[in-house]
Amino acid sequence: MAVTVEEATEATEEVVAAVQRLVPMLSSSAPIPTAEEVGQIVASPASVLLVARAGGGGGGQIVGMLTLALFRIPTGLRAWIEDVVTDTAVTRQGIATALTRAALDRAASAGARTVDLTSRPPRQAANLLYQKVGFVQRDTNVYRKVLETD
Repeated sequence: MAVTVEEATEATEEVVAAVQRLVPMLSSSAPIPTAEEVGQIVASPASVLLVARAGGGGGGQIVGMLTLALFRIPTGLRAWIEDVVTDTAVTRQGIATALTRAALDRAASAGARTVDLTSRPPRQAANLLYQKVGFVQRDTNVYRKVLETD
């Protein structure tokens, strides 16, 4: 399948609908983002929402997405890939690879020297994809603290 990857710069109805359709394919427990929340993502200077469209010339249906977080810390510009998802109807057609390569290009053009991501071990296809495009598993611990909210 030919795919075009582009940055979503506005929370159009199409982009919002695509994000809302794709998030449940990524996580059964994550709340579906509102139009306002999608707008915050695309408006933030710290996040880049990349969308993959079916068809080579653009204008096709959005069939995947990836979020690239870019933020400055004292040791440099950090880049982090999150929420990579491909529509289940079109998996294994190079969409996630195209999204990941576009994110790497975008991070490099922003001045990041490295890009990080995490992927659960059971996601074998995703882990193979990341290794194929050059990611190396690090010997590190990832910690998470769940914050209680009102």
